[in-house]
Amino acid sequence: MHNRKTSRRNVISRAFTRSETYLFIILFVLVAVVSIISPRFFTARNALQILRTSAFTGILSIGFLFVLIQGGLDISFTATATVAQYLMALALVSKGNVPILVVLLIPIAVGMLLGSVNAVLIHRLKAPSIIVAIANLNIYYGVLQIISGGTWIYNFPDWFDRVGKGFVFAFVDENGATFGLSYLTLIWIAVAIVAVVVLRYTKLGRHLFALGGNIEAARRSGLSLFRLRLFAYSFLGLLAGLAGIVQALDTQTVAPNALVGREFDVVAAVVLGGANIFGGAGSVGGTLLGVLLITVITNALTLLRIPAYWHQVFIGAVVLASISVTSLRALLARRKERIIDVR
Repeated sequence: MHNRKTSRRNVISRAFTRSETYLFIILFVLVAVVSIISPRFFTARNALQILRTSAFTGILSIGFLFVLIQGGLDISFTATATVAQYLMALALVSKGNVPILVVLLIPIAVGMLLGSVNAVLIHRLKAPSIIVAIANLNIYYGVLQIISGGTWIYNFPDWFDRVGKGFVFAFVDENGATFGLSYLTLIWIAVAIVAVVVLRYTKLGRHLFALGGNIEAARRSGLSLFRLRLFAYSFLGLLAGLAGIVQALDTQTVAPNALVGREFDVVAAVVLGGANIFGGAGSVGGTLLGVLLITVITNALTLLRIPAYWHQVFIGAVVLASISVTSLRALLARRKERIIDVR
């Protein structure tokens, strides 16, 4: 009996050393408070809508997590998603009857290509990843603006509209309106499952953590730094292309200036989830909680009719509070580890 109690205390103690635990508590309290203030918030319809709205940010956040874990920093993913999405849209509205599979593969292939360009430049030039990312963000975005002339694309085929508005399973409310689990949410869930498997159960995942934790140790152990970086940045590019598809399915329009500027939500979600900005630490579960927290904040402020410019203020405050708590915990942990010689 004593061993069981000790084991239970150890489990609880370990749980409260993880960022995910505190993030879950914050999310739970926020949901409870907003549900009391606004009865429209705590409904099945709104919950499923939050999951759908989270898809774009969630997919990008998982890709960004991979880059962050291996010690890099890439914020060009919104420009990558924009370019990939726009090329897909051109294929969709072309009169050449491009096969559906080709249409969907275009943004994924473009995303992987642009992501690999980042990896090659960072590795070969030995340039800071954030500098390369900012440069490429402006290049990708600027070139698209010049070529597209800022033209929006819409009037997509019927099948694209059906997929965007379709449900895995649906319900009908008392007013006769249909709601349910969107296909877009299902895509996000599938990406999360793949990410968990890669990071937790494969040698590749362990190597990514090793590279981010200590690059010199990773090099001496014989790991291919270039291949790991190429995978991480290409994977982010792939997910940027996929996120572009999801966003186009959701809005049924593609604008060359709609996505750039949404990097902060992605970075905030991953940092809130406990990922180390310097690499070597992070989890898919924490990232998903971070995405949900940001989406819930935005959804709640919208339901409460709080002006949109307050959204970023609240999200910024939450991120700052999270970083402060993490830093304080690290400081307290270091103090406990100190050995004081009283001789």
